[in-house]
Amino acid sequence: MIILRMFGVSCSSVGLALLILLVICSISEIARYRVKFILYMLASTFFATWTIPLMLFRIHDWRNALIPAWQLKWFAKLLGCNYIIRGHNNIIKDSGAIVLINHQSSLDVIVLAELWPILEHCTVIAKKQVLWLGSYGLATWLWGTIFIDKKKGSSAQDTLNSTAEIIKKRKAKVLMFPEGTRHSNNSLLPFKKGAFHLAIETQMPLQPIVVSKYYYIDHDKKKFDSGTNYITILPPIPTSGLKKEDIPALIDKAYEVMNEEFQKSTQEAIKKYSGQVKVN
Repeated sequence: MIILRMFGVSCSSVGLALLILLVICSISEIARYRVKFILYMLASTFFATWTIPLMLFRIHDWRNALIPAWQLKWFAKLLGCNYIIRGHNNIIKDSGAIVLINHQSSLDVIVLAELWPILEHCTVIAKKQVLWLGSYGLATWLWGTIFIDKKKGSSAQDTLNSTAEIIKKRKAKVLMFPEGTRHSNNSLLPFKKGAFHLAIETQMPLQPIVVSKYYYIDHDKKKFDSGTNYITILPPIPTSGLKKEDIPALIDKAYEVMNEEFQKSTQEAIKKYSGQVKVN
Protein backbone atom coordinates (compact mmCIF):
# COMPACT_ATOMS: atom_id res chain seq x y z
CA MET A 1 0.00 0.00 0.00
CA ILE A 2 2.86 2.38 0.85
CA ILE A 3 4.46 1.72 -2.55
CA LEU A 4 1.16 2.37 -4.32
CA ARG A 5 0.75 5.70 -2.50
CA MET A 6 4.28 6.69 -3.50
CA PHE A 7 3.17 6.46 -7.11
CA GLY A 8 -0.12 8.18 -6.41
CA VAL A 9 -2.14 5.04 -7.02
CA SER A 10 -4.90 3.97 -4.65
CA CYS A 11 -5.75 0.37 -3.82
CA SER A 12 -9.28 0.94 -5.11
CA SER A 13 -7.90 2.03 -8.51
CA VAL A 14 -5.72 -1.08 -8.74
CA GLY A 15 -8.66 -3.25 -7.73
CA LEU A 16 -10.88 -1.65 -10.36
CA ALA A 17 -8.23 -2.12 -13.05
CA LEU A 18 -7.84 -5.80 -12.13
CA LEU A 19 -11.60 -6.27 -12.16
CA ILE A 20 -11.83 -4.75 -15.64
CA LEU A 21 -9.03 -7.02 -16.85
CA LEU A 22 -10.79 -10.08 -15.44
CA VAL A 23 -14.03 -9.15 -17.17
CA ILE A 24 -12.29 -8.53 -20.50
CA CYS A 25 -10.35 -11.80 -20.24
CA SER A 26 -13.50 -13.77 -19.44
CA ILE A 27 -15.22 -12.37 -22.52
CA SER A 28 -12.42 -12.36 -25.09
CA GLU A 29 -10.04 -15.29 -25.67
CA ILE A 30 -7.66 -13.05 -27.62
CA ALA A 31 -7.59 -10.52 -24.79
CA ARG A 32 -6.87 -13.31 -22.31
CA TYR A 33 -3.99 -14.50 -24.48
CA ARG A 34 -2.43 -11.04 -24.74
CA VAL A 35 -2.95 -10.10 -21.08
CA LYS A 36 -1.43 -13.34 -19.83
CA PHE A 37 1.69 -12.95 -21.96
CA ILE A 38 2.11 -9.29 -21.02
CA LEU A 39 1.79 -10.12 -17.32
CA TYR A 40 4.23 -12.99 -17.77
CA MET A 41 6.87 -10.78 -19.39
CA LEU A 42 6.48 -8.02 -16.80
CA ALA A 43 6.59 -10.46 -13.89
CA SER A 44 9.62 -12.31 -15.29
CA THR A 45 11.59 -9.07 -15.56
CA PHE A 46 10.55 -7.89 -12.09
CA PHE A 47 11.34 -11.22 -10.39
CA ALA A 48 14.75 -11.36 -12.07
CA THR A 49 15.84 -7.90 -10.95
CA TRP A 50 14.40 -6.85 -7.60
CA THR A 51 16.75 -9.17 -5.68
CA ILE A 52 19.92 -7.72 -7.24
CA PRO A 53 21.08 -6.20 -3.91
CA LEU A 54 20.99 -9.68 -2.36
CA MET A 55 22.88 -11.17 -5.29
CA LEU A 56 25.83 -8.86 -4.66
CA PHE A 57 26.80 -10.99 -1.67
CA ARG A 58 27.67 -13.97 -3.91
CA ILE A 59 28.60 -12.84 -7.42
CA HIS A 60 28.47 -15.39 -10.28
CA ASP A 61 26.65 -17.90 -8.07
CA TRP A 62 23.87 -20.07 -9.51
CA ARG A 63 21.97 -19.75 -6.22
CA ASN A 64 21.28 -16.08 -7.00
CA ALA A 65 18.54 -17.24 -9.38
CA LEU A 66 16.73 -19.36 -6.78
CA ILE A 67 14.45 -16.59 -5.44
CA PRO A 68 13.46 -15.34 -8.93
CA ALA A 69 12.87 -18.96 -9.98
CA TRP A 70 10.66 -19.66 -6.96
CA GLN A 71 8.57 -16.55 -7.62
CA LEU A 72 8.18 -17.31 -11.32
CA LYS A 73 7.09 -20.89 -10.59
CA TRP A 74 4.26 -19.69 -8.37
CA PHE A 75 3.24 -16.88 -10.69
CA ALA A 76 3.00 -19.43 -13.51
CA LYS A 77 0.32 -21.27 -11.53
CA LEU A 78 -1.73 -18.08 -11.45
CA LEU A 79 -1.49 -17.97 -15.25
CA GLY A 80 -2.71 -21.56 -15.40
CA CYS A 81 0.65 -23.20 -16.25
CA ASN A 82 1.22 -26.26 -14.07
CA TYR A 83 4.19 -28.62 -14.23
CA ILE A 84 4.83 -32.12 -12.90
CA ILE A 85 8.50 -33.17 -12.80
CA ARG A 86 9.33 -36.84 -13.25
CA GLY A 87 12.60 -38.79 -13.31
CA HIS A 88 14.38 -37.24 -10.32
CA ASN A 89 16.41 -40.45 -9.98
CA ASN A 90 17.99 -39.76 -13.39
CA ILE A 91 19.57 -36.44 -12.32
CA ILE A 92 23.35 -36.36 -12.74
CA LYS A 93 24.83 -35.73 -9.31
CA ASP A 94 28.60 -36.04 -9.48
CA SER A 95 29.56 -33.85 -12.42
CA GLY A 96 28.50 -31.09 -14.74
CA ALA A 97 26.30 -31.85 -17.73
CA ILE A 98 24.91 -30.47 -20.96
CA VAL A 99 21.17 -30.38 -20.34
CA LEU A 100 19.02 -30.70 -23.46
CA ILE A 101 15.47 -29.26 -23.32
CA ASN A 102 12.94 -29.06 -26.15
CA HIS A 103 11.92 -25.51 -27.09
CA GLN A 104 8.27 -24.47 -27.50
CA SER A 105 7.62 -20.95 -26.24
CA SER A 106 8.91 -18.01 -24.26
CA LEU A 107 7.16 -19.83 -21.40
CA ASP A 108 10.10 -22.24 -21.40
CA VAL A 109 11.76 -19.82 -18.97
CA ILE A 110 9.30 -21.25 -16.41
CA VAL A 111 10.73 -24.70 -17.19
CA LEU A 112 14.21 -23.36 -16.39
CA ALA A 113 12.81 -21.99 -13.11
CA GLU A 114 11.37 -25.43 -12.29
CA LEU A 115 14.66 -27.20 -13.04
CA TRP A 116 17.12 -24.71 -11.52
CA PRO A 117 16.67 -25.76 -7.86
CA ILE A 118 16.59 -29.53 -8.43
CA LEU A 119 19.47 -29.87 -10.92
CA GLU A 120 21.74 -27.44 -8.99
CA HIS A 121 24.81 -25.61 -10.32
CA CYS A 122 22.80 -24.53 -13.35
CA THR A 123 23.75 -21.91 -15.90
CA VAL A 124 22.83 -20.83 -19.40
CA ILE A 125 24.77 -19.44 -22.35
CA ALA A 126 23.80 -16.06 -23.77
CA LYS A 127 25.09 -13.52 -26.26
CA LYS A 128 27.15 -10.78 -24.65
CA GLN A 129 24.60 -8.18 -25.79
CA VAL A 130 22.28 -9.40 -23.01
CA LEU A 131 24.66 -7.72 -20.56
CA TRP A 132 23.50 -4.33 -21.81
CA LEU A 133 19.83 -4.93 -21.00
CA GLY A 134 19.96 -2.78 -17.87
CA SER A 135 19.16 -4.39 -14.54
CA TYR A 136 18.09 -7.62 -16.22
CA GLY A 137 21.50 -7.99 -17.84
CA LEU A 138 23.16 -7.35 -14.49
CA ALA A 139 21.00 -10.01 -12.83
CA THR A 140 21.93 -12.62 -15.44
CA TRP A 141 25.62 -11.85 -14.89
CA LEU A 142 25.24 -12.14 -11.13
CA TRP A 143 23.70 -15.61 -11.30
CA GLY A 144 26.50 -16.91 -13.49
CA THR A 145 25.35 -16.77 -17.10
CA ILE A 146 28.15 -17.65 -19.53
CA PHE A 147 28.40 -14.88 -22.11
CA ILE A 148 29.87 -15.33 -25.56
CA ASP A 149 30.83 -12.59 -27.99
CA LYS A 150 30.29 -13.71 -31.58
CA LYS A 151 31.07 -10.26 -33.01
CA LYS A 152 34.73 -10.38 -32.12
CA GLY A 153 37.30 -11.94 -34.39
CA SER A 154 37.70 -15.10 -32.31
CA SER A 155 36.91 -18.34 -34.12
CA ALA A 156 34.03 -20.63 -33.25
CA GLN A 157 36.59 -23.10 -31.86
CA ASP A 158 38.09 -20.44 -29.55
CA THR A 159 34.63 -19.58 -28.24
CA LEU A 160 33.88 -23.27 -27.73
CA ASN A 161 37.16 -23.84 -25.89
CA SER A 162 36.71 -20.90 -23.52
CA THR A 163 33.10 -21.88 -22.79
CA ALA A 164 34.14 -25.48 -22.13
CA GLU A 165 36.82 -24.34 -19.67
CA ILE A 166 34.27 -22.33 -17.67
CA ILE A 167 31.86 -25.29 -17.57
CA LYS A 168 34.53 -27.75 -16.42
CA LYS A 169 35.78 -25.35 -13.75
CA ARG A 170 32.28 -24.82 -12.30
CA LYS A 171 31.07 -28.39 -12.92
CA ALA A 172 28.03 -26.60 -14.29
CA LYS A 173 24.77 -27.95 -15.63
CA VAL A 174 24.34 -25.97 -18.86
CA LEU A 175 20.68 -25.72 -19.92
CA MET A 176 20.37 -25.61 -23.71
CA PHE A 177 17.64 -25.85 -26.37
CA PRO A 178 19.10 -28.05 -29.14
CA GLU A 179 16.25 -27.31 -31.58
CA GLY A 180 17.33 -23.67 -31.58
CA THR A 181 13.86 -22.40 -32.50
CA ARG A 182 10.54 -22.25 -30.68
CA HIS A 183 7.73 -24.24 -32.23
CA SER A 184 4.39 -25.89 -31.48
CA ASN A 185 4.73 -28.94 -33.70
CA ASN A 186 3.76 -32.46 -32.67
CA SER A 187 7.34 -33.69 -33.20
CA LEU A 188 10.63 -32.10 -32.23
CA LEU A 189 12.58 -30.11 -34.78
CA PRO A 190 15.98 -31.44 -35.92
CA PHE A 191 18.72 -30.75 -33.39
CA LYS A 192 21.52 -28.30 -34.09
CA LYS A 193 25.11 -29.33 -33.33
CA GLY A 194 26.15 -26.66 -30.81
CA ALA A 195 25.19 -28.49 -27.60
CA PHE A 196 26.79 -31.69 -28.85
CA HIS A 197 30.06 -30.00 -29.78
CA LEU A 198 30.13 -28.62 -26.24
CA ALA A 199 29.43 -32.06 -24.76
CA ILE A 200 32.30 -33.60 -26.74
CA GLU A 201 34.66 -30.74 -25.85
CA THR A 202 33.92 -31.03 -22.11
CA GLN A 203 33.44 -34.82 -22.15
CA MET A 204 30.44 -34.25 -19.93
CA PRO A 205 27.27 -36.34 -20.20
CA LEU A 206 24.07 -35.20 -21.85
CA GLN A 207 21.01 -34.87 -19.60
CA PRO A 208 17.92 -35.05 -21.86
CA ILE A 209 14.81 -33.37 -20.44
CA VAL A 210 11.47 -33.36 -22.25
CA VAL A 211 8.56 -30.96 -21.70
CA SER A 212 5.22 -32.19 -23.01
CA LYS A 213 3.39 -29.96 -25.48
CA TYR A 214 1.56 -26.81 -24.35
CA TYR A 215 -1.73 -28.21 -25.64
CA TYR A 216 -3.65 -25.40 -23.92
CA ILE A 217 -1.80 -22.66 -25.83
CA ASP A 218 -2.28 -21.88 -29.53
CA HIS A 219 -0.31 -18.90 -30.82
CA ASP A 220 -2.07 -18.87 -34.19
CA LYS A 221 -5.54 -18.75 -32.63
CA LYS A 222 -4.37 -16.49 -29.77
CA LYS A 223 -5.48 -19.01 -27.16
CA PHE A 224 -3.97 -19.26 -23.66
CA ASP A 225 -6.04 -21.42 -21.32
CA SER A 226 -4.90 -23.52 -18.35
CA GLY A 227 -3.25 -26.92 -18.36
CA THR A 228 -0.59 -29.24 -17.00
CA ASN A 229 2.75 -30.23 -18.51
CA TYR A 230 5.02 -33.12 -17.71
CA ILE A 231 8.73 -32.37 -17.37
CA THR A 232 10.48 -35.73 -17.76
CA ILE A 233 14.15 -36.08 -16.83
CA LEU A 234 15.55 -38.94 -18.92
CA PRO A 235 18.62 -41.08 -18.15
CA PRO A 236 21.94 -39.41 -19.02
CA ILE A 237 23.76 -40.15 -22.25
CA PRO A 238 27.55 -40.54 -21.70
CA THR A 239 30.03 -38.79 -23.96
CA SER A 240 33.31 -39.94 -22.40
CA GLY A 241 35.74 -41.00 -25.09
CA LEU A 242 33.64 -39.67 -27.95
CA LYS A 243 35.14 -37.46 -30.66
CA LYS A 244 33.81 -34.94 -33.17
CA GLU A 245 33.12 -37.63 -35.73
CA ASP A 246 30.71 -39.23 -33.23
CA ILE A 247 28.46 -36.15 -33.11
CA PRO A 248 25.94 -37.24 -35.80
CA ALA A 249 25.30 -40.54 -34.02
CA LEU A 250 25.07 -38.74 -30.68
CA ILE A 251 22.50 -36.31 -32.10
CA ASP A 252 20.45 -39.17 -33.51
CA LYS A 253 20.45 -40.98 -30.17
CA ALA A 254 19.41 -37.91 -28.18
CA TYR A 255 16.74 -36.95 -30.71
CA GLU A 256 15.22 -40.42 -30.79
CA VAL A 257 14.75 -40.73 -27.01
CA MET A 258 13.55 -37.15 -26.60
CA ASN A 259 11.10 -37.16 -29.50
CA GLU A 260 9.62 -40.46 -28.35
CA GLU A 261 9.13 -39.11 -24.84
CA PHE A 262 7.73 -35.83 -26.17
CA GLN A 263 4.98 -37.58 -28.10
CA LYS A 264 4.24 -40.07 -25.32
CA SER A 265 4.13 -37.54 -22.47
CA THR A 266 2.06 -35.12 -24.56
CA GLN A 267 -0.62 -37.74 -25.15
CA GLU A 268 -0.52 -38.67 -21.47
CA ALA A 269 -0.96 -35.05 -20.34
CA ILE A 270 -3.81 -34.43 -22.79
CA LYS A 271 -5.62 -37.61 -21.77
CA LYS A 272 -5.27 -36.99 -18.06
CA TYR A 273 -5.65 -33.23 -17.77
CA SER A 274 -7.64 -31.93 -20.74
CA GLY A 275 -10.07 -34.59 -21.89
CA GLN A 276 -9.26 -33.56 -25.47
CA VAL A 277 -8.98 -35.91 -28.42
CA LYS A 278 -5.65 -37.34 -29.45
CA VAL A 279 -3.21 -35.00 -31.23
CA ASN A 280 -1.98 -36.45 -34.52
